[in-house]
Amino acid sequence: MELTRIRALRGPNLWTRHTAIETVVHCGDNERALASLPGFEARLREQFPHPGALHSAGGSLSLAHVLEVATLSLQAQAGCPVTFSRTSATLESGVYQVVVQYSEEAVGRRALALAHGLIEAVLRGESFDLTAAVAELRELDEDERLGPSTGSIVHAAVARGIPYRRLTTGSLVQFGWGSRARRIQAAEVDRTSAVSESIAQDKELTKRLLQAAGVPVPQGRPVSDANDAWAAALEIGLPVVLKPRDGNQGKGVTVNVTAREQLDAAFQTAADYGEVLVERYLPGSDYRLLVVGDRLVAAARRDPPQVAGDGVHTVRELVNIVNADPRRGEGHATALTKIRFDDIALGCLAVQGLQADSVPAKGRRVVLRNNANLSTGGTATDVTDDVHPEIAARAVAAAQMIGLDICGVDVVCETMLKPLEDQAGGIVEVNAAPGLRMHLSPSYGHARDVGKAVIEDMYPDGGDGRIPVVAVTGTNGKTTTVRLIAHLFASSGLRVGMTNTDGVYVNGHQTDSGDCAGPRSARNVLAHPDVDAAVFETARGGVLREGLGFDRCQVAVVTNVGAGDHLGLNYITTVEDLAVLKRVIVQNVAETGYAVLNAADPIVADMIHNCPGEVIYFAQDRQQPVMATHRAQGRRVVYVDSGAVVVEQGGFSERFELSGIPITRNGQIGFQVENAMAAIAAAWGAGLAWDTVRRGLASFHNDAHNAPGRFNVMEYRGATVIADYGHNPDAMRALVQAVEALPAQRRSVVISGAGDRRDQDIREQTQILGKAFDEVVLYQDACQRGRADGEVIGLLREGLAGAPRVREVLEIRGEFNAIDAALERLQPGDLCLVLVDQVEAALAHLQMRTRQEAVVPA
Repeated sequence: MELTRIRALRGPNLWTRHTAIETVVHCGDNERALASLPGFEARLREQFPHPGALHSAGGSLSLAHVLEVATLSLQAQAGCPVTFSRTSATLESGVYQVVVQYSEEAVGRRALALAHGLIEAVLRGESFDLTAAVAELRELDEDERLGPSTGSIVHAAVARGIPYRRLTTGSLVQFGWGSRARRIQAAEVDRTSAVSESIAQDKELTKRLLQAAGVPVPQGRPVSDANDAWAAALEIGLPVVLKPRDGNQGKGVTVNVTAREQLDAAFQTAADYGEVLVERYLPGSDYRLLVVGDRLVAAARRDPPQVAGDGVHTVRELVNIVNADPRRGEGHATALTKIRFDDIALGCLAVQGLQADSVPAKGRRVVLRNNANLSTGGTATDVTDDVHPEIAARAVAAAQMIGLDICGVDVVCETMLKPLEDQAGGIVEVNAAPGLRMHLSPSYGHARDVGKAVIEDMYPDGGDGRIPVVAVTGTNGKTTTVRLIAHLFASSGLRVGMTNTDGVYVNGHQTDSGDCAGPRSARNVLAHPDVDAAVFETARGGVLREGLGFDRCQVAVVTNVGAGDHLGLNYITTVEDLAVLKRVIVQNVAETGYAVLNAADPIVADMIHNCPGEVIYFAQDRQQPVMATHRAQGRRVVYVDSGAVVVEQGGFSERFELSGIPITRNGQIGFQVENAMAAIAAAWGAGLAWDTVRRGLASFHNDAHNAPGRFNVMEYRGATVIADYGHNPDAMRALVQAVEALPAQRRSVVISGAGDRRDQDIREQTQILGKAFDEVVLYQDACQRGRADGEVIGLLREGLAGAPRVREVLEIRGEFNAIDAALERLQPGDLCLVLVDQVEAALAHLQMRTRQEAVVPA
């Protein structure tokens, strides 16, 4: 069994809405049915007893199906929330596509590799260490997945329907899209300034600012050495606390210092982290109050790590028993952290008259740390409901004085039930990016949904952070439709992000070039802060390679499928296969959104059954059966009537005269009429104003600037020259229909073919053109895509065999040479269709030639 072409599908895809790993699996003759491998399943279950039922919808079960089940099961055993998997046989004997959901890409990839290793081990009769494999995946998952603080905010966003994207492998996350996007880093939001964070790090400066705000804080000052620290302690009055001036997570903090020897040790501990502060020790418990925005959302009492004696076990053994709690782990990925049994713990034991091997009496409380941070193994008890309003007000005032949107306020006092001033309590620290797990999973008491509070503060009034997104796919017309829809959005005053096969554009400026009709370009647009609406050309290759670049769209447009294109590549072998791929955008329309479908294309019209939202049908003939039924049901339709595009629903209708839509040339260019209808329908689904749509249609011209390579019309020596990027039989039919509507004495065409099409598709293009053109100029394009030299031109010539109209066929090497040869043969009144390959360069060449001719004296 061999695995090839392993892909990570990072968005909704051909198989599922889930993120998934896809691989192509080649099975040998004896691996296509388990019946050919006697004893294999028994040996597999002996080493791997958890795969569940092994089954195949198609009947016989192959090793590819075993790989699918094992990959999913390994992740599930490691604690990953995965449920979807599928194995699909291809038309190639023994070749399968295996798809398995993942929650973390690295875990999914490793699970696939381990599942492959398991199968290979069983085949060879070798052992496989299942325990080690699951442990490896679990550890990898803990490293890769978001920590509890960031994760809680992400979960709250998902529950609200807010899209998110991890920008790094760490905790930097973007919520929303474009101009409505917000970002967090762990539990810190993008609007928190670096100045505020810097202030929070400086404990002495923080204390001075809080005093200015009338917030009670402990008396103290910075010290230069141990002698100065002792002097400060005597000034303040013992007991005292020593801590770093710039610290976090309780590192270097020693509390309740009462003696010089103890102070000297505490000073050295704090000095390891920088300048040292000495402060009055406040009696009572350690509380963490969480402020989000202008309100207190949670509070917890933090207790230092400790064990309870039982009269039997040593302190060291008691710590090991406590650390065996599955809720405890290393770092911050689990609800609790393991207690550290280090020199600091031994020092605490010494103060209590104990050693590591001491056996404390039953019920004796043994403290392992003086500070109560969860990162050192402490516990938390929720006290949110106990917080006195005056304490809450002081916490909010402290956060706002420092300037933190999310703030952890550390308070030391006897109780939360009365004001700090009434009990000599005070605020000892404020923290930027505070840990949230003590509130999400307290050791005792109620969990608090603090992630929801953060999201509500970031997106008040129920906002979901989304901008209008329109996705466009089809066999032909995609790019023009995308550009026209983007133009309509821009005409309404929105800053538009657009991707297509020519590049990426933001607010009219090109930010990337080349074929950018894939998910990566879409994600880049959605991350751009200057984008108010996005329009994406969604090509088949990107969906196959990585899935969609968004979770759902407001409008999905399918222009057509027709006879298809690129058939035979990536196991998309039939028009029906292609339709299943194209309808991915329809399946991922928002429930409140619309799919714009070509009613005249039966396979497109049938996608209505896959749309979660509503459907707008378009077709030139309003009596087309699907259209007529849809219209009779009071649903949205777009059609042509008496020289105008009409939108209609129930008793409502709006007309757009074709004479006011320049790209249609007064309705003469049929495929441009269809593109205009699709764009108008998309604008309707997006809720644009009709006056805006009308102005946008009138101001969109089909020139090389607005729609390069899309029926660009130029003049040369009194002849008409049309440049187009048509490259499949359906496009040829549409172009023939369009040029036949234009007057011409003699028609010529310049054409090559893309080598990655099927032979019959290349031949069919010239079969169609041969009925409409007098002269054909063949050239070999820049990229033969696996074809031998001259092979494509040979196929094009075969298509011209018996052409009823063609009088002359020329073969010229090089696109620009072919264009020049065709131009030189033109006479006034002729028409030449140039099917460009290198769109940008070829158009520049044509424009240069036409400009030169325009300035030549008569």
